[in-house]
Amino acid sequence: MPSKKNLLPTVIILTPARQCIGRLNLDRRLQPGNYLDFAGKTYAILERHHFYQYRVGGYRFDKATLHVQESQRPEETTQIGDRYIIGNANCRFNARSEIIRCAVNPEGPCQGCHYFESVET
Repeated sequence: MPSKKNLLPTVIILTPARQCIGRLNLDRRLQPGNYLDFAGKTYAILERHHFYQYRVGGYRFDKATLHVQESQRPEETTQIGDRYIIGNANCRFNARSEIIRCAVNPEGPCQGCHYFESVET
């Protein structure tokens, strides 16, 4: 279990209403494109901001904010390195993004898509 010293005080802000929906102490830094389960709902993280405060000896991390949007986790993901992207990375049209699948079929699914073209190596 992480020590309390390593927890990141984080404010969760619902976009576009800019409404604070909660506060957490996270043990990891969530990146845009990741998903967060909070209060029985799933949210896609759109932006992350850090705030610092001057204290004796210099600036210190004060808190983070996550700007989120209610969303569903995508069913189709592909791991590339240490991150997960939406959809099939073997398709030429895949955006290789955690946020958008592709330009021709952004809602998916990739399975059975008639636009599928294999990436040539």
